[in-house]
Amino acid sequence: MGALLQQRRLAMKVKDVMHKGVDWVSPDTPIAEIAKLMRAHDIGCIPIGEDDKLVGMVTDRDIVCKGLASHTFDARRATARDVMTEGIHCCREDDDLAKAMHHMEKLQVRRLPVINKSKRMVGIISLGDLSRSASNDLLTETVRSVSAHH
Repeated sequence: MGALLQQRRLAMKVKDVMHKGVDWVSPDTPIAEIAKLMRAHDIGCIPIGEDDKLVGMVTDRDIVCKGLASHTFDARRATARDVMTEGIHCCREDDDLAKAMHHMEKLQVRRLPVINKSKRMVGIISLGDLSRSASNDLLTETVRSVSAHH
C-alpha cells in the first residue's frame, strides 16, 4: 500500500496541487495596494505582469528588504517596479510534481507561477501546496535546499 501511494504521489501533476485563480498586477501598482492584497488574500507574493507577460514577482520579503530597509524608500510613492524581483521562472501545469519541486530546489524559491500550454498564468505552486501532497522524503529534501541560506 505504501509503494502504491508513493507511485501515485510521483505521478501527480502541478495542476493537481497548485493554487488556482491567481492574478497579477502592473509594475506601476503602489506598494501599499500590493500589501493590502497580500493581507486580504493571506499570500506572500504577487506576480507582476506587463504587456500580457509575467515580468517579475513581489514578495513580502521584497517589500521589507528592498523597500522599507532602504534609506531612500518612500512608501507613499513606491511601486512594484521599485522592489520586484525581475525575471520570472515558471513551471507548467502538466509538469510532474517532482519536476516542479526540483526546479524550486535548484532556484531556491518557495513559490513558482504555473503556466498552461498557451503560456498563460493559471496558478502558483508553493511549498505549502507541496506539503499536503508530496512524499515526505522529497518534501524534506526540497525544503532543506530552498531554505538554505542564500
